[in-house]
Amino acid sequence: MYRHILIPTDGSPLSEAAVKQGIALAKTLNAKVTGLTVSASFHTFALDPMMVSDIPETYKADCEARAETFLGVVTSAAKAAGVPCAVEHVMDNHPYEAIIDTAKNKGCDLIVMASHGRKGISALVLGSETVKVLTHSKVPVLVCR
Repeated sequence: MYRHILIPTDGSPLSEAAVKQGIALAKTLNAKVTGLTVSASFHTFALDPMMVSDIPETYKADCEARAETFLGVVTSAAKAAGVPCAVEHVMDNHPYEAIIDTAKNKGCDLIVMASHGRKGISALVLGSETVKVLTHSKVPVLVCR
């Protein structure tokens, strides 16, 4: 069945729930996991308060610190379950593309990710990385809510 599961996370509680489900599935299937988090590239002007930094170096350090925290959840859960795990932090302005590319490059045969369940106008305005992954991925995707 599935031998290598990619588990993207943005550090949200929903992503953490998907991490737990993905690792439980990997344990059942005797598969390995790769945890992934994606940070947007540095921009001089940004609406996201997490991107407010004086210089690119400060922003990169902030991103690395957040990624370490987010991926630490994956690493800890995998270790507790006895599941082989690797982690990856990617800088990309399009998280869905980074998720799909990482799955392809790492040889993953399943992506397990969260959906934030946005509806109506907020879904149209904010978009959904999960929907974009579902739309463009050739690798099967399991969506957790």
